[in-house]
Amino acid sequence: MMRITKTGMGNERHQYPLDNFNVGDSWRLFRIMGEFVDGFDTLSGIGRPAVSIFGSARTPMEDRYFVMADKIAYDLAMAGYAVITGGGPGIMEAANRGAAKAEGVSIGLNIDLPFEQEPNGFTNVPLNFKYFFVRKVMFIKYAMAFIGMPGGYGTLDELFESLTLMQTRRIKAFPVILVGSEFWSGLVDWIKEKMLATGKIDQDDLLFFQVMDDPDEVVRYIKRTVVL
Repeated sequence: MMRITKTGMGNERHQYPLDNFNVGDSWRLFRIMGEFVDGFDTLSGIGRPAVSIFGSARTPMEDRYFVMADKIAYDLAMAGYAVITGGGPGIMEAANRGAAKAEGVSIGLNIDLPFEQEPNGFTNVPLNFKYFFVRKVMFIKYAMAFIGMPGGYGTLDELFESLTLMQTRRIKAFPVILVGSEFWSGLVDWIKEKMLATGKIDQDDLLFFQVMDDPDEVVRYIKRTVVL
């Protein structure tokens, strides 16, 4: 039987039978299809424009960005927008809580993880996913704007997924707002100094996102650009 040998960080060597990669793949397709169908059926009935809010699951309640996410989501829900988050703790909980306080549509797209991600109790439209890529389709397909609060790898993954799809014209451009210049300025400078300066992106690609610090400015911008 053919095997693949993999060397780990500690130089230990593991061998994996090639046929293990095929076990259950056909049945896994049905699980993937089921998640797509469940997501499409649920979110297609929202009946109003939605805004996806991203950010770290590790943000404590006393953090000022938690408070800002709560306020932004509350104001958006009061204005008639649905709010979509990853359904977990931290910034996601803050945004779902703000939307719920406004008695708005508070959507949580929770992902099954072995740590960190537990559903928060402020969603009135909960969905659970096993596969990240299915969940990201739901974030993008049913949102008319993205708000990126400070976060980690997951936040960056969702941010650059949206920017890539707009750059390649797979989706229409929509507002992407990064909240917190003190957090995002280093990344924005790196994009300009490394990616733009060396021709990896075009000047127009910088127009896909805005950096803002004032929650009221964020809400006003979305009201101007996303028509109810």
